[in-house]
Parts: sequence; C-alpha cells; structure tokens
Amino acid sequence: MDTLCSPEIPRRAFMAVIAGGLLAAPLAAEAQPVGKVSRVGVLSVEAAPFAEAGVAAPFLAALRDLGWIASQNIVFEARYAAGQPDRLPALAADLVRLKVDVIVTFLNQETLAAKRATASIPIVMFLGIYPVQAGLVDSLARPGGNVTGTSVGPVTGGKYLELLKEAVPKLTRVAILWDPTFPGFADTATQAELGVEARKLGLTLASIEVQRPDDIERALARIAKERPGALWVLPIGPLAAGTRKIFDFAAQHRLPTIVPTRYFVEAGGLMSYGYDREHLVKRAASYVDRILKGAKPADLPIEQPTKFELVINLRTAKALGLTIPPALLQRADQVIE
Repeated sequence: MDTLCSPEIPRRAFMAVIAGGLLAAPLAAEAQPVGKVSRVGVLSVEAAPFAEAGVAAPFLAALRDLGWIASQNIVFEARYAAGQPDRLPALAADLVRLKVDVIVTFLNQETLAAKRATASIPIVMFLGIYPVQAGLVDSLARPGGNVTGTSVGPVTGGKYLELLKEAVPKLTRVAILWDPTFPGFADTATQAELGVEARKLGLTLASIEVQRPDDIERALARIAKERPGALWVLPIGPLAAGTRKIFDFAAQHRLPTIVPTRYFVEAGGLMSYGYDREHLVKRAASYVDRILKGAKPADLPIEQPTKFELVINLRTAKALGLTIPPALLQRADQVIE
C-alpha cells in the first residue's frame, strides 16, 4: 500500500507567514521599475489544528536561495478555506481570475479544486497522495496536464503495521482511523495489499471511517467497545483537527498510536514513520522556480521522497506504560525524551 497515510501538514503557519509577511508585497513589487514580478497563488483548506513554521520557512528560504525575493520579483496571493473544503472551488476560481503564474497546493483536495478551475495555469502540489489514482496526473514519470510537484510515497502500509507489531510484540488487532472520502485513499488494490500484510504479521484490522468532525466521537466510542491493541491514525481533514482528542483518548485507554509524520508525534503520538518534510518542501520550491523560468509541468516528473524518518516519543510510551524494545529505539532517527 503506497502510503495510505499522509500527513495533514500544518498549513496554518504557512498561511500565516504568507499573509503576515508577503501579502503586503504587491505594493512594494509594483514600485519595482524594472523586471517582471511573478505571482504565486497559494490555495489551502487550512484545517490543521496546530501552528508551526516547518513548512513556510524552508519553502520561502528555498525560493530566496533560487533568487526569488518577496517584494522584488515575486508576490503571493493566498486563499484559504478556513477548514471548509466546499469553499475551495470558488477560491481556486479567484486565483484563476487573478491570472497568477502558478498555484501552490498542499494535499489532494486543494490540487483537485485547482485542477478543475484551470487547465492552463501550472499547479505545484506539495504532498500528493496517490496522485495517479486520485486523477491528478497521468503517471509519476510523465504527469501530463498542468499538475506536478511532490508525492508522499512510496511507503507501504505494511511498514506501519510492522512497526506497531515490533513496538508491541503481543499486538493482535489494530484500528485504522481514516477518511475514505479523501481522493485516492479508497483504492481497492491498496486495501487488499494491506490486508495481506496484516495477515503476515498475525494482525486483524478494524477500519474506522471518519468523514466529518462529529464522526470522531462515534469512532472513539467504537474503539472503546472493541478494544484494539493499537491505533494507526491517518490525520487528514477532520482527523487532523481531532488529533488532540484522539491522543488524549489513546492515553486514557493506553493505546499505542502510529502516525505518518514527526509533527503529530511531537503533539502526543507514540511513533511516526514518514517522509522528510523539510526536504520535500524545498523540492516543491524548486518546481515553482523551474515553472516560473519556463518549464512545463507536464515535463516535470513527480518527485517522491528518498529518505524516511522514524520518530519515537518516549514520554508518550512512559505514559502508556509501554517499554519500547531497544532494537527499535536504536533504529529511530529521533527519540523524544
């Protein structure tokens, strides 16, 4: 399974940096007497509950290293949906009316909205999830159309189950919290592959769907009743907004959790395994650079991460009364103590 997982990256900070520091740029840019000022649209559903600068700062720094200086030769038009995905089509249409040179999106929802709004303006996605299955691109090597950027794969879903089993050797049942409406997740082949991987590890899976915020309470009630041994949380949409509630529940019921990115481990999860976010963000900036210099998105292959990080939160493990095997700790890229 190619990463049923990906991360709801903390976009609030990105939007705050854009809004606070760069939306004032158009006035300054207009004062530049020489040279073209490129306009970059930023489209986000803005649903992440935690704020930190792990996305905006490296993105803007990478653009600066490539010669793009805010208020001199680049300005940003940021549009966010305040956690309401149904607003994305209108916001994407607004960016199209502004005739921005490129649109930057985060996850599939924004990318699909932008793609439906324009077939000509290039779109750079930060973290495509199943971009082929979701209908965003024709293939990873030859995207076709106007969408390119970075994807969170390849990570097999079995890897997350394997890590949970290693952390909790007696584990027999895992509940997966996920949103089946998120474009690309509900692929039959990947679901079947995950089932095969679970059986190899002697695990049974409980698939618990969360499509709306009020589904979270029902999901937690089901978990409390069925009593799985661990949770695999795919923090997209309402699950991203509800991670604090989920982690509090997991602590109360002594349930180990695994998530796709370090950010959610720092927020209370037990373990994460996933891409190097800062590297992918910098790579996304390179796509913006190449497109602004004339490259066609159809000719730029989708880039996948080559480095993955295992992060373990020992504070969470202690609160759960769980002893992490030394061999697993030794393989961790970071241990939070």
